[in-house]
Amino acid sequence: MGKSDSTALGIPGDGRCLFRSVVHGACLRAGKPSPSESLEKELADDLRAKVADEFIKRRRDTEWFLEDDFDTYVGQMRQPHVWGGEPELLMSSHVLKMPITVYMRDRSSGSLKIIAEYGQEYGKENPICVLYHGYGHYDALRSQIAVAQSKQFKKR
Repeated sequence: MGKSDSTALGIPGDGRCLFRSVVHGACLRAGKPSPSESLEKELADDLRAKVADEFIKRRRDTEWFLEDDFDTYVGQMRQPHVWGGEPELLMSSHVLKMPITVYMRDRSSGSLKIIAEYGQEYGKENPICVLYHGYGHYDALRSQIAVAQSKQFKKR
């Protein structure tokens, strides 16, 4: 994916950037306008609560891959300033029942590459796209050719 094929949508780094990016992408995916910052924050906090509940629902499947004690981890994840990562992306895909594709910018070429895909069981078309910056920050990504990239990723 070239530099001009996608637009990173700046998401505030307030501890909820992963959740903000995902709900922003879900709005775009549904053909809705980008949410205002206050609506995005509200949707992000709602998603965070549902993700924590999803961990509990799927405890047997998720407990083993969390680094901390399960109850401590889920309790911390309910706090609005705590950063989310891969486990939260996976749970977000289950909560929303939508695929989520994570991109990272290649340092040398500047082009975007897929680093992870979640929720493929909910379909592969038109995934929510987020951009991971590699230092704990996520942005929403509006992309025209993410679907083509996703299909290429599958062939590898």
